[in-house]
Amino acid sequence: MDSLKITFWILLFIIVYTYVGYGILLYAIIKIRRFLKIGKMTPFDESFQPEVTLFIAAYNEKDYVVAKMKNTLSLDYPKDKLHIVWVTDGSNDGTPDLLKGYPNTSVFHLDERNGKIGAMNRGMQFVKTPIVIFSDANTNLGKESIKRIVQLFSNPKVGCVSGEKRIVDKESDVASGAGEGLYWKYESTLKKWDAELYSVVGAAGELFAIRTSLYRHVEKDTILDDFMISLRVAQDGYTIQYDPEAYAIETASANVKEELKRKIRISAGGIQSIVRLKSLLNVFKYGTLSFQYISHRVLRWSLTPLCLVLLIPVLTILAIDEGLFSFSLYTLFFWMQILFYAAALLGWFLENRETRIKILFIPYYFFIMNLSVILGFFRYINNTQSVNWERSKRAS
Repeated sequence: MDSLKITFWILLFIIVYTYVGYGILLYAIIKIRRFLKIGKMTPFDESFQPEVTLFIAAYNEKDYVVAKMKNTLSLDYPKDKLHIVWVTDGSNDGTPDLLKGYPNTSVFHLDERNGKIGAMNRGMQFVKTPIVIFSDANTNLGKESIKRIVQLFSNPKVGCVSGEKRIVDKESDVASGAGEGLYWKYESTLKKWDAELYSVVGAAGELFAIRTSLYRHVEKDTILDDFMISLRVAQDGYTIQYDPEAYAIETASANVKEELKRKIRISAGGIQSIVRLKSLLNVFKYGTLSFQYISHRVLRWSLTPLCLVLLIPVLTILAIDEGLFSFSLYTLFFWMQILFYAAALLGWFLENRETRIKILFIPYYFFIMNLSVILGFFRYINNTQSVNWERSKRAS
């Protein structure tokens, strides 16, 4: 039983460290560094305003074009220095025609659909500015977002800048909105601290920018293009910085079912990224970046969800051994675990009903987030097997 107790504490440590401990440790390190005045970020130049390209890869986004262009043309950045590029491969709903006539806007269209990554790889050959900013068609940007992102590039060590993804939070939001909104607020805080320590570990696809010269061709089967593009910039020795006031506004998923589908895709992409960026696990080579990457991303996409699953039988056995209604520490943890999953189950039960208790959506969203990692792992395995089968088929 002693070995089971040791296992419990190891599992609990990994879980707590992943979701709470890393944030606490990060905050403490930053406070100490500020007190000792260590590693202060080089001030950015507010007058730094080079030519930039706003890059939008779109497929059948006709319903968003007018709002997106209205928002883009209202951004606070010199109009003669802001070039707008739309790549609309495969669109057959009139999106390319609707974009004609807008100032400083270039549309590159192919009838053949090659996916978002194919459109990005093809479209980058048309970007001639030193900085390229990626954004989605269905997101609106804050008025000063471009200006604030670009200013950070005045520091030559900065190779990528991530904006903030903001979720529209309404009182009527279902579990996906309540949970996702809180999750992104916490994520934004961690990103701000990550950037202050050294570098953000991954950019939000809704709004991020890189030095054009650092763009690397992205593999066609890549799931998280934004994550791969930004982390490869970090691999090259540059930092990824973050400005929460450079933001993209997006509505939450319609319901938790849609959110689960999105999270499964992200989790599969996270596992794929860990495999492709395995050199970043070498703390002797990448130092602080590896520490941040493992703590903030790798654990969430690999070990921690498994620890949560293993904790269920481990705690059950320990609680039974101690007595289910005793006042032992392990029994207390057992009932806390039962209460948490009961709250998640109740959140699921109330999700599509008129009675909505937002506090219950938090454990439900947490449960969905970790479930998606497990399901995402199987999706990644299936996709990998399919790709390998196609390759072997072509080779034969």
